[in-house]
Amino acid sequence: MKRILVPTDFSIYAENALKAAAQLAKKHKAEILLLHMLELPNQMSDAISTGKSIPEVMFFIQKAKETFTEIFDRPYLDGIEVTEFIQFEKAFDGVLKFTQKNNVDLIVMGSHGASGVEEIFIGSNTEKVVRLSEIPVLVIKKDEGEFDPKEIVFASDFSNESKKSFEKMKDFASKLNAKINLVTICTPNSFKTTLESTAIMDAYAKEFQLNNFSINIHNDTNVEKGVLNFANSKGADLIGFSTHGRTGLSHFFNGSITEDLVNHSEKPVITFKL
Repeated sequence: MKRILVPTDFSIYAENALKAAAQLAKKHKAEILLLHMLELPNQMSDAISTGKSIPEVMFFIQKAKETFTEIFDRPYLDGIEVTEFIQFEKAFDGVLKFTQKNNVDLIVMGSHGASGVEEIFIGSNTEKVVRLSEIPVLVIKKDEGEFDPKEIVFASDFSNESKKSFEKMKDFASKLNAKINLVTICTPNSFKTTLESTAIMDAYAKEFQLNNFSINIHNDTNVEKGVLNFANSKGADLIGFSTHGRTGLSHFFNGSITEDLVNHSEKPVITFKL
């Protein structure tokens, strides 16, 4: 984990994400890339593309630079290499392109929690970044104070399809020295016996040579409630799961469940693409 991207709209939610990213950066001696997206009206975008300088554009740029200067004075960034970037592009497109061009290892995003993501990540932008990102996305809901997750819940169907992304989950948990709580969510529409579920997770843990882990089965009315209720019952610090890219998620997580979990969980959520 060498390069951590924090997209910012300069809101309190983006700062919560930056605080968490700063703690990860200090622990892993990583660099933070702080990205502000300016979505300009068409006429302003045309001016940028033709190399023209217009007062409105220069004003937005100057205000962003002034805010960056204030952010760099935050005590929690002491000793961390932080580089600021300003891009003229739509939020989710710009973030995804930036990660590809700059060898980013992790995206840390700020969120408003139950009511969804505000400012830069309004509505579907969150779901698009989470769904389409090739690298892990960590969504922070509030000021976590000391962000040092030691209990991670990983909910899955534990199919062969999920194994590629779980390798990333395992690596992330290892870096944090955290316990992984594997859980199968059983609902009326996706029921497995305890014996079957336990055998599948046990084989999964052995294949990945897990040491610090637990195997769990949680029954609930639907997957989203099951994940959230189980995470709360375990006192988990972080919820992890696998996304399925452009087509949504595996048959365990469909698109709406992903968005609901990201938006409704008060706990941080990290996603890994299948």
